[in-house]
Amino acid sequence: MKGAGGTSGGIGQFFIGLVMMCGGFYMLLNAIKITSSFGLGSHLYHFGGFSLTSGMVMIPFIFGVGMMFYNAKNPFGWLLTFGSLVALIFGVISSINFRFSYMSAFDLIVILVLSIGGLGLFLRSLKAIDNRYPDA
Repeated sequence: MKGAGGTSGGIGQFFIGLVMMCGGFYMLLNAIKITSSFGLGSHLYHFGGFSLTSGMVMIPFIFGVGMMFYNAKNPFGWLLTFGSLVALIFGVISSINFRFSYMSAFDLIVILVLSIGGLGLFLRSLKAIDNRYPDA
């Protein structure tokens, strides 16, 4: 009978490792708090002494949408629209701040043991078991 991943590895190790890994990574991601400083007047990009705000990025977007509705075959309208959207998305992503919530050393050790131990069990279950020494 084939085990996890089509090898002779253990199915029990596969599911125990999967549950441990999912639980540990869930707890890790749940401990991360995300804040953002994004707003309509926030500075997205700085070029020397000039800074570009998110409201300034919307101006070419508006013109691009207008040009697209006037003539859908105008490549400059498409370029303005999607270039502005890409700049806005990168600006939003770059304004995100990640931080860990307060946790004790025990909480962190439990998260790391579950995550990394579960990953180790999961990967070991995908490896074939060597049955050359069945008595050992």
